[in-house]
Amino acid sequence: MATNIRKPWLLVLTVGLGTLLNPLNSSMISVALTRLQEAFALTFADASWLISIFYLASAAGQPVMGKLSDMFGPKRLFMAGLILVAGASVLAPFSPNFPVLLACRALQAIGSSTLFPSGMSMVRSHITKKQGRALAVLAVFSSTSAAFGPSIGGFLIAAWDWQSIFLINFPFIILSFLLALFVLPNTGQGKFNIGRIDFVGILLFISFITGLILFILSLNDNVRWWALVLFLLGAAAFYWYEQKQNEPFIDMKGLTKNRNALFVYIQFMTINLIYYCYFYGFPTYLQQVRGYSEENTGLVMLTFAGFGVVTAPLAGRLIDRYGSKLPLIIGASFLLSGTGLLLTYHEASPLVWLMIIMSILGMSQGFNNISTQTALYENVQPEETGSASGLYQTSRYIGAILSSSLLGLTFNDHMDLAHLHLVALICFAFCIAVLFLAIKLPGREKARA
Repeated sequence: MATNIRKPWLLVLTVGLGTLLNPLNSSMISVALTRLQEAFALTFADASWLISIFYLASAAGQPVMGKLSDMFGPKRLFMAGLILVAGASVLAPFSPNFPVLLACRALQAIGSSTLFPSGMSMVRSHITKKQGRALAVLAVFSSTSAAFGPSIGGFLIAAWDWQSIFLINFPFIILSFLLALFVLPNTGQGKFNIGRIDFVGILLFISFITGLILFILSLNDNVRWWALVLFLLGAAAFYWYEQKQNEPFIDMKGLTKNRNALFVYIQFMTINLIYYCYFYGFPTYLQQVRGYSEENTGLVMLTFAGFGVVTAPLAGRLIDRYGSKLPLIIGASFLLSGTGLLLTYHEASPLVWLMIIMSILGMSQGFNNISTQTALYENVQPEETGSASGLYQTSRYIGAILSSSLLGLTFNDHMDLAHLHLVALICFAFCIAVLFLAIKLPGREKARA
């Protein structure tokens, strides 16, 4: 039952400070990859696991944490998530080797994945007036922290070293934890039922995604055919098993019944595959080829982030007037144009030309983020919103995982302009698919019919 609280803005601030930790830590690592390659003697393919492990743990952890929030109470789980992130952020700077650092990244992802479902549960239950505005503010916390993560990371690494991108979490953790003690409502916990958690489905999901990553990363040399077998068998077993579960990790039955929603998931996954290829690829190129410092790389990446933040309100106004289809087509067109222009960038091109290309790609993200989410809600029933939102986040994580694998494959042996163009050429093909799916989706009125 929903109840109102006296100072809803404090609740939103508390939850926002916690929920920004996942997107912030997912994006700050982009500027640190080059430095981490040097510190731990890694290839780019090895370093790409710092990206993949974070999103894989987030994808597996977030649905589980939503159910645990119902069982133990959202306030308890929110504070437990902050403690997990704090523990991982303390241990990571002292990692003696790369596997320990990977484990810290996974723990960081699981802890930060706890914060979103528990925080959103409290907002939905205790803010009854202007709830839409509260959710919009939380979206700003999330999108802004992700967008400006590379710039923040660049300044931090320039001032100290890669360890700083973990320690910067503590101001947010401490403030959010102290506010949580006094601000978050003590919502009663539900009945503990371990059977509600689909452990087998989660393990099958992790196994086939891991098999896919290992297979893609091996395509340059000594192809791991066993990894392809693991992917195919794991995916088939996952699909078969999930259809038989009452509370599946991913609702495969619902996914296959609603084709429009399925197309939105595929489109969003593909958009994120492209977006994160540039999000992680540009900093690596600027540092390893153009010789930019982390600080200057962070400044250049502001172009990418800033235009996305600026164009998001325009996309919102278009959605209010015309629905999601028109801004989706605009966003897909910007993405296709920016990727095509990237193929015109050469060694003699001035930096300002690359920044113009990055601004166009940033504008596409400003349109695509809000438009795909709206398109999803236009094509699902209101009672399906919760499960649809979970699948929406999962599609984001899978796109990010695939982007890190693609970058690991193309940048592993040598990083130069030719390899950046190769990534752009592959992404161009995906951009055509994104534009096709945007055109194919029904308009707002047809979706509601």
